[in-house]
Amino acid sequence: RCRNFGERGSGPTEWLGTAQVAHIEMGRVATRVSDPVVLYVSGGNTQVLAFSGRRYRIFGETIDIAVGNCLDRFARLVKLSNDPSPGYNIEKAARDGKKFVPLPYVVKGMDVSFSGLLTHAGAEAKKLLKSGEVTVADLCYSLQETIFAMLVEVTERAMAHCGRKDVLLVGGVGCNKRLQQMMASMAAERGGCCCDMDHRYCVDNGAMIAQAGIFAFQHGVRADLEACDCTQRFRTDEVDVVWRRETAR
Repeated sequence: RCRNFGERGSGPTEWLGTAQVAHIEMGRVATRVSDPVVLYVSGGNTQVLAFSGRRYRIFGETIDIAVGNCLDRFARLVKLSNDPSPGYNIEKAARDGKKFVPLPYVVKGMDVSFSGLLTHAGAEAKKLLKSGEVTVADLCYSLQETIFAMLVEVTERAMAHCGRKDVLLVGGVGCNKRLQQMMASMAAERGGCCCDMDHRYCVDNGAMIAQAGIFAFQHGVRADLEACDCTQRFRTDEVDVVWRRETAR
């Protein structure tokens, strides 16, 4: 997995950048969107962000597990394959779902929660599959619709608060076609668009980290290699995004 690199003992403004910011900057380059609200959804992160004051500010996030982690764990519960990925196999199975199973819809202000939903979905899956009332496809469909509706709700609220019409999807779960469809429908109703990408630009890769590094280097950020370290607990809003200018509103 991508890790976040910076200078040991330095303040946040001296850090070179993080994998989270790298996802966002790769998305901005690939889609050519200027100043969107960002939904960052992956196996390790679920955040709604917008740029302000040289930082990507977090407007909402998961209060427990990430959305990708929730999907992966549910895939194992219903015995879906890991090839090519659990999340993709849930997306594929959901296309054949016909019956919607009500699941907990947990939005708390601007934040979302998936752990209780996952526990409930697992219990329902065991009971309903045994009785033959639903199929695995029905459960995958129900899980996707519930989770993605939660994400669309908090993203739209952030867009209204910031006065922005466009949304950028980044992170591995951003590849999901159903999430892209639901987000595009919401954005279109607001007179904007959903900027999304395929797996080449959504999943963790060195190119996106290099891209963010180039931007930082071009704007004077330096650190001695010997002084650099890494951490997986560096937050998106701790990065000083020196290469971006404020957008007039």
